[in-house]
Amino acid sequence: MQFGNLYTPKGWRLGEIHWEEGRISRISGDPVDPDTNEHPRVLPGFIDLHVHGGGGADVMEGGEALATLARTHVRFGTTRLLATTMTAPDAHIRRTLREVAAYMEAPVPQAAKVLGVHLEGPYINPGKLGAQPAYARIGITEELDELCALAPIRLITLAPELSGHLALIHHLSERGVRVQLGHTLGSYEEGVEALAHGASGFAHLFNAMTGLHHRKPGMVGAALAHAQYAEVIPDLLHVHPGAIRTALRCIPNLYAVTDSTAAAGMPDGDYRLGEHTVTKCLGGVRLADGTLAGSTLTMDQALRNLVSLGLSLAEASDRLSRYPADFLGISGIGRLQEGASADLIVLDPQLQLQAVFVEGRAIQGDA
Repeated sequence: MQFGNLYTPKGWRLGEIHWEEGRISRISGDPVDPDTNEHPRVLPGFIDLHVHGGGGADVMEGGEALATLARTHVRFGTTRLLATTMTAPDAHIRRTLREVAAYMEAPVPQAAKVLGVHLEGPYINPGKLGAQPAYARIGITEELDELCALAPIRLITLAPELSGHLALIHHLSERGVRVQLGHTLGSYEEGVEALAHGASGFAHLFNAMTGLHHRKPGMVGAALAHAQYAEVIPDLLHVHPGAIRTALRCIPNLYAVTDSTAAAGMPDGDYRLGEHTVTKCLGGVRLADGTLAGSTLTMDQALRNLVSLGLSLAEASDRLSRYPADFLGISGIGRLQEGASADLIVLDPQLQLQAVFVEGRAIQGDA
């Protein structure tokens, strides 16, 4: 049981939330404005759909690295995440997928739950790699079917302008895999066509895609004009606050991701990101040439950053929990309601994390 200002789908309630066997069994209380009291704020646990690493560990290392990053991110309020790959040779990607599947069969305690895989690349434009290694290639249906058989791939980021990718988007969406557009040199028109073929989102909006110009709107223009969902990295480094505000006005279900690397939760220094060595310094992570290479953002800081931009705590919570769950089409997570998983976080009035619960189990040492 937890008492406090509870953020539910019906609004704020001052009362108690109870759970049994990992699921919320009862919520009691009266409507309240949380700004009128000093009781804790209780929100759904964060859901991060773009996680490359954390705690010094990288997804592409597999094995114990998956446990390390899951235990790292739960300390910052993330209760569910997608293990996100890097562009790499086929054999390395397949090995990583097998490692993720094995981990999901036997996850460690005191950790965020891994929902599946976000396959970022290798089906991206070689002219828009960003921090991705140079193994980009065109995807084919048979290969994707083989990869999906190795692990539960829930999300794929690809470039829609590459030959055959529109048909690939349709095929993947038909089998329930979410497709988002990213690392792309595609035009506005190609973005709109990809949405018509079943694409449903955009990867790290504004980054690694063609920008907005009034006579050449680009992939950013397609997102702002047509998207229902897109992910954004609100570390206030990858995207200017003004651009985030623009996206918030245009995209109803814009949601936050960290795009975190092994450097998340770690001191300054050198870390792995797939095949790259990246350096954490000055609040960011970069390749040797200065290119941004993922982030060190954690979801609790993402929440505070969104609130600093003028969002209410309730709206910021939706963009860190409910919208990511809805994007994946997974019911029963990302909200505090009876029957949902008892994944929740407890914050003080200054939005500092006080406690984390995953399926009703308290995470030790999370504060």
